[in-house]
Amino acid sequence: MENLSALSEKLKHLIESKLWAKVLIAMCLGIGLGLVLNSLKDQLSVSLVATLANWLSFPGKLFMKLIQMIMIALIVSSILTGITGSSLEQLKNVGIKALFYFLITTIVSVAVGTLVAMLISPGKYMPVGFKGELLPSDTDKLPFNMATIPDMLLRIIPENPLQSMITGDMLSLVVFSVIIGVAILHLSPQIAQPVGKMLEAVQSICMNIVNGAMKIVPFAVLGIMASIIATTGTESIHGLALYVLAVLLGLFLLLIFYLLLVFVIGKINPISFLKKSKDAILLAFSTTSSAAAMPVSLNVAIVNFKIRKSLSNIIIPLGATINMDGTAMYQCISFIFLAQVYGLELGFLSLGISMITIVAASIGTPAVPGAGIIVLASVLQSSGIPTEGVMVIIGMERILGMFRSAINVTGDLTACVVLDKVLV
Repeated sequence: MENLSALSEKLKHLIESKLWAKVLIAMCLGIGLGLVLNSLKDQLSVSLVATLANWLSFPGKLFMKLIQMIMIALIVSSILTGITGSSLEQLKNVGIKALFYFLITTIVSVAVGTLVAMLISPGKYMPVGFKGELLPSDTDKLPFNMATIPDMLLRIIPENPLQSMITGDMLSLVVFSVIIGVAILHLSPQIAQPVGKMLEAVQSICMNIVNGAMKIVPFAVLGIMASIIATTGTESIHGLALYVLAVLLGLFLLLIFYLLLVFVIGKINPISFLKKSKDAILLAFSTTSSAAAMPVSLNVAIVNFKIRKSLSNIIIPLGATINMDGTAMYQCISFIFLAQVYGLELGFLSLGISMITIVAASIGTPAVPGAGIIVLASVLQSSGIPTEGVMVIIGMERILGMFRSAINVTGDLTACVVLDKVLV
């Protein structure tokens, strides 16, 4: 009896303190409730089941409204904060080379994610009845040829940033933010300091709203899962399971890529690298935040790998801000999955522009739980895919977030090891 009581207390503490546990329980309850409602279709009218499903999905729709409300402000302020957090000299010396390295690894992660998602095609296993109406998108207006490439490049520089915010053109907003960030670095410290404080305040305000919205996520997950299963049956479970498999496979392949870099360039045994990195990786996994693991990552880089302190102090904070390979891969696979769910045929141009947007937008993904879903929603919106599609995968977001945060931290430590050898 005492053992049962102790187990009950541990479970209660887990549910109260761990959001991922709440989400997991809510997902299971939602699937169960959905199966019950689906089995009662014959006894109840189809319209009544649809009405119940609509009410069940209300918390999920509310969550998405709150996220969409601060999406633009959060991404722009995060990119600007990440750039202005470094000095101009740091960006010129170590920063430029580090940014080039981060860009290459992010492109690799998106390429691997695209390949995995296309090969597995998890969205095609979702039931046809689930597919909704696509939003209008202008990504395919220009034919892809050498003559139109200059026009395409010019289009990513916004003539009117406010118009880009209204239309959800995230690639233009990211470019705009990077240009403004670099310009801020050229200001005198007296002028730049209050600007930096304002940006930090905007980012903090947005994250407070996100943290508040995350409190309704368990209810959103329960409702949305129940709604999907009630209206489509068990067919959707197969597609969702394949989606999770695709993300985990992609992250595993990215880990192999990191270990190859460590072995070939860093001259470190991959097993030894993982053992020395385990404290930072496990902390990121448990907190779902590479930012929370940043102090431990710094200690691991300096103490365990003997990386120069001057280099670690730049690479780790910079990496925790903009080196989001795991998040970029997750967003890439999720984007393709939802495109398949909604029956969108991805041409070479539309896929290419969307992947470029994901690479650019991953720079602005705050290293905190729940932020990746915001960036994904923005990419969906700019591609004409309903942002409500995010609610299909949000039940798995927290669990997958633990894995991608661990990969993000592994990528930062890999960057330290590699750049320490390259920048001798």
